[in-house]
Amino acid sequence: MSFSSRNRNLLILHGTVLVWGFTGILGSVISIPSVPLVWYRVLIAFITLYVYFKVTKTSLSLPRKALLKLFLTGALVGGHWILFFQSIKSSTISVGLVCLSSLTLFTAILEPLIGRKKISPLEIFTGVFIICGIVMIFKFESQYSLGISLGLGSAFLASLFSIINSKQVQKHPASLISFYEMIGAFIWLSLYMSLTGGFDSGMKLQTSDFVYLMILGTICTSLAYVAGVAVMRELSAFRVALITNLEPVYGILLAFIFYGSREHMTLGFYGGAAMIMGAIFMYPYLRNKIEKRKLEKTLPLV
Repeated sequence: MSFSSRNRNLLILHGTVLVWGFTGILGSVISIPSVPLVWYRVLIAFITLYVYFKVTKTSLSLPRKALLKLFLTGALVGGHWILFFQSIKSSTISVGLVCLSSLTLFTAILEPLIGRKKISPLEIFTGVFIICGIVMIFKFESQYSLGISLGLGSAFLASLFSIINSKQVQKHPASLISFYEMIGAFIWLSLYMSLTGGFDSGMKLQTSDFVYLMILGTICTSLAYVAGVAVMRELSAFRVALITNLEPVYGILLAFIFYGSREHMTLGFYGGAAMIMGAIFMYPYLRNKIEKRKLEKTLPLV
């Protein structure tokens, strides 16, 4: 049986999400605050992409309207990463990653509104299950309320730029989308840090920070971000968001491997996480059942 393009994209997306799951660990070990951390990340990312374009002699030209949209989207990308890393630094890797699962709920609501499509009852049903899981986590991990709130904000911004990118990737190469969004994020962050006095001693890197940032900026950002955007040519924003929700699973497993007991949480946390993951895995099964039933109704009687 031939390996279809769709299956290849799904495999690429799962590999990308695994790499993204590792960013939580990197964010926890890098000593500098979240804002300069993201500033360094996007700086390394767009320089890496620029070198790649020069080596491959890729044209950087895009229509002015597209450049403006990507530049503005870069602000969402930068904001998402700042909130994500601050969520981890304010709580734990597990909490920050699980809160990203609300990405599905936000996408289920925002994608139909932005695209002027009919809201899917199944997607809302899936989102409600995720809400219940998040509420349970809030209840049993109240000491991490700030980290949970920041994680939810991070997921909201991720949902917005995922929907925008799902439209842009139909018109422009994924690598160029990533490149200009990284530049946009860098410029917006530089402006914010200039106005708030962010270019201070908090920017000073330790040797280990430099190594971790290089891994974060090249493998976990340039390579993974381009791959994550590219698969949107064949996969819907909601499907991408759904698989992206496996990031907590991969990330928590990696956190246990690296940190062990430091990532131990209450049973309530794992109960909420199980509800979230259950919703993620149930969605494709229920969707296939519904589509099969619709197809059967449309088939002519013999």
